[in-house]
Amino acid sequence: MEYVDILYTKEAAVATITLNRPDKRNSFSPEMVASIQNAVADATSDDDVRVLVITGAGQAFCAGGDVKAMADQFAKPRSTGARDAVAEGAPLYGLVHHFPKPTVAAVNGVCVGGGLEMALACDIRIASDRARFSEAFVRRGMMPMGSGTFILPRLVGVDRACLLIFAGDMIDAKEAERIGLVTAVVSHEQLESAVTELTQKLTKAAPMAVRAAKEAIYRGLSTGLDAALEWAFARNGELAKTEDHEEGSKAFVEKREPVFRGK
Repeated sequence: MEYVDILYTKEAAVATITLNRPDKRNSFSPEMVASIQNAVADATSDDDVRVLVITGAGQAFCAGGDVKAMADQFAKPRSTGARDAVAEGAPLYGLVHHFPKPTVAAVNGVCVGGGLEMALACDIRIASDRARFSEAFVRRGMMPMGSGTFILPRLVGVDRACLLIFAGDMIDAKEAERIGLVTAVVSHEQLESAVTELTQKLTKAAPMAVRAAKEAIYRGLSTGLDAALEWAFARNGELAKTEDHEEGSKAFVEKREPVFRGK
């Protein structure tokens, strides 16, 4: 499949989507949105992929929507082009959020608007010390399209989420880490190696167990304790019958690293 405005690679059980419009700070184009959707679908169906990484080319992670292109579309009489672009892009964040395997945002630079929505949709965010973050929607007469209003308050608290969204201020990586917006901050030069080290750990874990744990975590955000315990108990009963569980138990007894096959 041909991918436009992104680079899509797979290596050592890790699929990587690199947003690739560096001259536009990796802002979303309709072609980029479609390509990301296709890449996520491919990574979902590929059993050899255990982790998905999303990052940006050049100096930015993603500046969100292409505001100039949207403004040009709105300037045209009776044009719905920009409105359609927003409508088409909105489901993208849900698609990333519901990806069944671990996702890591490697935030290499500016992460604004829809770019921040994308990063928030990932499970883990590792940021360069050059990264900057803003929920800039209100400054464009818009509001966040899901990740900012659903996920952000759960990460940083309701009051901080309100401040970030209502004011649209830019914050640096250090502040983002302090308030819990990102998981960790590393030097810009170490970002790639830090993400590689993390993904190596994730790919060595039992993939079926990781997927079940991810589902349990997000189920727990919208269900009660008793329902969460019931689901986790039932799912663990299924995992206990897998080859991976047998391998993990044998490896523990034999004092060696387990080799999981996802079966």
